[in-house]
Amino acid sequence: MLPARFAPVLFGLILSGLMSCIVSGIATLRALGLAEGAFGAWMTSWAFSWAVAFPVVLIVAPVTRRLVAKLVTPAP
Repeated sequence: MLPARFAPVLFGLILSGLMSCIVSGIATLRALGLAEGAFGAWMTSWAFSWAVAFPVVLIVAPVTRRLVAKLVTPAP
């Protein structure tokens, strides 16, 4: 198990992995259909997408949290 201080990074890793997998899968399916080689193209696209998405999530998440905090009413 990892120490709790790594939770935000682990969250970003898992979230970026899942989201980039889903989005790259949809984009690949729309572009190639269920053609031969589509799965390999999807995995290649996913690897590249995840490499971009993970650092982006780490940078954008704190900004997003602050924005959300300004847009909602604090709990009593």
